[in-house]
Amino acid sequence: MSNSITIPRGTADILPSEIARWHILEFQARRVMELYGYREIRTPAFEDVHLFKRSLGVTSDVVNKQLMELSADKAGFALRPEGTASIVRSYIENHFDKKESLSKFYYIGAMFRGERPQKGRLRQFHQIGAEAIGPTSSHPLLDAEMIALAMEILDAAGIKGSVLKINSLGTPEDKEAFSQLLRKQLAAQTSGLCEDCQNRFERNVFRILDCKTEACRKIVKSLNLSIEHLSQDSQKYFQSVQEALRTLKIDFQVAPTLVRGLDYYTHTVFEISNAALGSQDALGAGGRYNRLAADLGGSENVEAIGFALGMERMLLAMPTSTEEISEPIQTIVIALSRDDQPLGFEIVSTLRRAGISGDMGYQKASMKSQMRLADKLGAQTVILIGEDERKNGYVTVKRMADGTQEKVPVKDHFKTLVDYFKK
Repeated sequence: MSNSITIPRGTADILPSEIARWHILEFQARRVMELYGYREIRTPAFEDVHLFKRSLGVTSDVVNKQLMELSADKAGFALRPEGTASIVRSYIENHFDKKESLSKFYYIGAMFRGERPQKGRLRQFHQIGAEAIGPTSSHPLLDAEMIALAMEILDAAGIKGSVLKINSLGTPEDKEAFSQLLRKQLAAQTSGLCEDCQNRFERNVFRILDCKTEACRKIVKSLNLSIEHLSQDSQKYFQSVQEALRTLKIDFQVAPTLVRGLDYYTHTVFEISNAALGSQDALGAGGRYNRLAADLGGSENVEAIGFALGMERMLLAMPTSTEEISEPIQTIVIALSRDDQPLGFEIVSTLRRAGISGDMGYQKASMKSQMRLADKLGAQTVILIGEDERKNGYVTVKRMADGTQEKVPVKDHFKTLVDYFKK
C-alpha cells in the first residue's frame, strides 16, 4: 500500500505544460478590463464567516451546503466562495465612497466551495470578475457596459458561440411580489418537486427556478412567467438595458426564470453559457446588487453591479492552440566540461539581465543529451562552450533551425554576445 500523499479531491495542479493558456486568459482579461477603466484589487482568500452569511443569504446553497469554514480557527473564518462580498467589504472599509463617485475594480483569483467535484466544478476554482460600485452606479447603461465587458473578455480569449441570457428581478419590493407569485403558481405542484425544492418553497422559492433535476425543470417550464410583476419603473429600466445591448449589437435572450442563486441581486441579472461545456454549460454570471453595501454596514445610497467568469470553464471552451502565446526560449548554454560551467553561468545570467531568455544544465551530461534537451525546450539557438572557446575568448552559437554555426567574441562583459542576440 502506497504511503504517498495525493492532491485533495476537487483541486487540480496547474502544470507547466498548461500554464500558457492560463497566461493568455489572464493577459487578455487584464487588457480588456483596463480598456474599460477597471483597476485590479486583491482581497484575502478568507474572511469573517459572517461576511458571507450576511451577503449571500443564510438560505442560499452556498452558505447552507458549500461554505468552507476554517473550523480550527475560533475567530470564525471561511474561505471565500465568491469575490463580490470581499470587494464590497473592502470598498466600505477603505472609504472609497468618500473618494470616488464610481469605483471600478477587477479581480483574478481562487475561490473555494465544498461541493461535489465534477468536470468544470472544483472545490478550489478560479474566477475573473469585475465590480462597479458607488453612489452613481445605478444606470442601465452601466449594466449594459458590465455585460459588454464580460462578453468582450470571452471574445478576446477566442471563446465563440456563447449565449447571453438576461432578466430583471426589479426592486426588493418587486422580488417580494415575484416570490409570492411563484408560491401561488407552485402551490399545487409542490409534491412533484425534489426534496431540496420542497424545502426551498418556503425558505428561498427562487432557487426552484434553476434546479437541475428533471422533475423540477419540467414544472418550472410549465409556469407562465414574465416580467409583469415588475413595477413600471423597473420595467422601464430593464427595457433601457436591452436597448443599450442592441446598440452594442450584443445578442441576448430574455429569460424570466433566470434569478441567480444569491440573495443580494436586484434589477438586472445575466448568465453566459456555452454548449461546448456540456451539461455544466455556464461560463459566468452577474447582476446588480443595490442593497449589499448597506447590508454590510456601508452607505444607503451605494449601489453596484458585477460579474464573475469561471476560469476553468473558460479554458475548457478556449481553442486548444497556444502557439501564438508560447514564446520559445532563445538560447541554451551547453558547457562541455565542469571547467566550462562558470563561464556558461556568467553568460546565461548576463543574457537574462539583458532580457534574452536562456537556460543551462548544471549536471554533467553529454553534448548529445544536452542538444536533445535544447530541442525539446524549443530553443532557437545553443551556445557551445568548450576548452577552445574558453581559452580563446569566444563562444560558438548554433542555430537549431538549420544547424549553422557562428563564432561570437565574448568581451566587454559579453556586450558583443548581447548585441548578437538583439540584432
